[in-house]
Amino acid sequence: MTDDQLLRYSRHIMLDEIGIEGQEQILSAHALIIGAGGLGSSVSLLLAAAGVGRITLVDDDQVDLTNLQRQIAHTTARVGMDKVESARTAMLEINPDVRISALRERVEGERLDQLVSEATVVLDCTDNYRTRHAINAACVRQRKPLVAGAAIRLDGQITVFDPCQPDSPCYACLFSPQDQFEEVQCSTMGVFSPMVSIIGSMQAAEALKLIVPSVGPSLAGRLLMLDGRSMRWTEMRTARDPECSVCSSTGANQGK
Repeated sequence: MTDDQLLRYSRHIMLDEIGIEGQEQILSAHALIIGAGGLGSSVSLLLAAAGVGRITLVDDDQVDLTNLQRQIAHTTARVGMDKVESARTAMLEINPDVRISALRERVEGERLDQLVSEATVVLDCTDNYRTRHAINAACVRQRKPLVAGAAIRLDGQITVFDPCQPDSPCYACLFSPQDQFEEVQCSTMGVFSPMVSIIGSMQAAEALKLIVPSVGPSLAGRLLMLDGRSMRWTEMRTARDPECSVCSSTGANQGK
C-alpha cells in the first residue's frame, strides 16, 4: 500500500475490524454491480470511495431527467449519456485509482456467467424480476455471494445470498421463478428519493463485509424490510428450500 493509500483509507485502517490487512483485501477485490440506477448509484460511489480495486458496472440504459431525483451518480449535464459512463465519471472523480469497466449491455446466459465468475461479490441493483432470477442462478452456478436490494415507493428491502454457506437460501428459495409476477417500476409507481440511497448504502456495506469477513457476519439468512413511512425495520429469517429448482440438487433434478 502506498503512502497516499495509507492516508486515503486511514479511517478504515483505524478500525480494528479492518486494519491494513482488511483494506488490502478491499483493494484486491472485484465487485460486479448490475444496474446503474438508484441503487447502483449509491453502491458504485461508496465502493469506489472505499477502494474496491476493480469494479465492473453493467447497465444498458441512458441518463434521463426523471432519474436525477434519486440517481445520485448522474448529473443534469450528463442527461443522454450512457448510465455506466456517467457513473464511471463520478466514481473516478472520487477515486481515480479504481479500475472500472463500464459495460453498456443487458447481460444474460454465458456472458452473465463469465462476469459473475470473475467477481469477488455481485450486487443486484436491478428492478426486473426476470433479471434478478438470472443473476441469482449465475451466482449459484459460480458460487459467488450476491447482495440483493430493492426499493419502490416508500419501501425497501435487502438481503444476502451466499452459495458458500450450506444453509443460505438463494433468491429462488424466497421468490419462485415460476411465479407470475407483475413488474412494478419507479416510472409508474414512484419512489421516495432517499430510499434507494438507504438500501444502496446497505448493499455497499454488505459487500464490504463479504470482502472483509472480520467486519462481521453478512445478512445471509435474513431479509430486512424498511417501511419508509415509519422508518421501522422488519427482519425475516429466511431458510433454504430443499426442493428449490435453482440451488437444491433435488429440486433441480425434479425440474429435468
